[in-house]
Amino acid sequence: MIALSPEAEDHVDRLIAHYEKLVRPRAAEKLLEAIERAKSRIAKAPDAGLPAPRPYPTLEKPGRLWIKEGSYWIVYRTTKPPVIAGIYYATVDIPRWV
Repeated sequence: MIALSPEAEDHVDRLIAHYEKLVRPRAAEKLLEAIERAKSRIAKAPDAGLPAPRPYPTLEKPGRLWIKEGSYWIVYRTTKPPVIAGIYYATVDIPRWV
């Protein structure tokens, strides 16, 4: 089972609140679906992530990998078991929020 860090849970809560404010329930559903797909991908191949999102190579840090799932970049710690550390909408200025 892949857990979410408290920071990642906060990201999810803020994204869902944003979608609710915009009256976009399907966007919230798609976010949760993307997280479940990411958890499955990470569990199957924990070392298959990228060192950083392609647009932001400066975000590379030891012990962290990134995957793109749907409209989101998901960063996870390569601990055993891995832990999702953050979830970012793909078009946001990620370095500003990391």
